[in-house]
Amino acid sequence: MLNVYVDADGCPVKREVYKVVKRHQLSVTLVANAYLEIPSGDWATLVVVGAGADAADDWIAENVESADIVITTDIPLAKRCLDREARVLSPKGREFTDDDIGEALATRELLSQLREVGTMTGGPAPFADRDRSRFLQRFDQLIRDLQRGR
Repeated sequence: MLNVYVDADGCPVKREVYKVVKRHQLSVTLVANAYLEIPSGDWATLVVVGAGADAADDWIAENVESADIVITTDIPLAKRCLDREARVLSPKGREFTDDDIGEALATRELLSQLREVGTMTGGPAPFADRDRSRFLQRFDQLIRDLQRGR
């Protein structure tokens, strides 16, 4: 059974996730550090984990299985999920793969170091409507691919 997990703290595409999983008659588990309002129904579940920077990540990484889908911006979490043969999609519609996760981790580390020394300030580009559209398209396609065994 295909499961969808959302690293829900600060996830900008929760409504889009609800829309797509309902259309495909799937369920979704949102994992967060604090209570979030979620739609009623047995297809959406909220797991509230204890405080701690990696508590939600740890819960997802321990529970995800092969061919599940994880929605996250957290690159180390993406790596942990890929190691368990899950599929990982960012809210901007980028699918992380075994082929590119090493580069993503290295880029994350480099940017973190540049911010620490003050060479670079600021963060990622703001979330835009085109990101939302790309996410919807890629998420729907990913579900269809998994349902077809790809």
